[in-house]
Amino acid sequence: MEESFDRYGTQPTPVKGVYSAPYAGDSRWQQVLDGVQAVERRLGRKPKLLVAKMGQDGHDRGANVIASAFGDMGFDVVSGPLFQTPEETVVLALESDVDVVGASSLAAGHKTLIPDLIAKLREAGRNDIKVIAGGVIPPQDYDFLRDAGVQGIYGPGSNVVECAADVLRLLGHNMPPAGLEDAA
Repeated sequence: MEESFDRYGTQPTPVKGVYSAPYAGDSRWQQVLDGVQAVERRLGRKPKLLVAKMGQDGHDRGANVIASAFGDMGFDVVSGPLFQTPEETVVLALESDVDVVGASSLAAGHKTLIPDLIAKLREAGRNDIKVIAGGVIPPQDYDFLRDAGVQGIYGPGSNVVECAADVLRLLGHNMPPAGLEDAA
């Protein structure tokens, strides 16, 4: 079928400026902005996140929200196209030189696709690329994913600012825990 009809594809573009204004003056938001700048100084570039949608999961609203929010916090964000394979995601991660792959899952592919992604990153010699997961992932699957190498799991209702703080910690920044806004 793909020979007769092109494969459906989209290139999501995160919206900019959606989160900056509502969080203006918020001390935790400012801590995260400062943390992103500190990581940028250490790396010599902005920390880079690939938001990946693998498998037959076409639910991209949550992934787009994360991409927009992380972009507003100063991350360099690559939004991957829908319906990628783990292999395609690894190629995009390597070509884009990302620090973190955020795999978004709403269609129950997380127990096969995400471990496969991690295995393929390891095969490519890129154990340094962190993998986090978000979406509708049953809590009973969290240990399975952690055992597979997922370093952060964020379900519905997760605070996006705290997700970014966690990612900064994964990248080696000494981000204070939530509630210690004056301890930057």
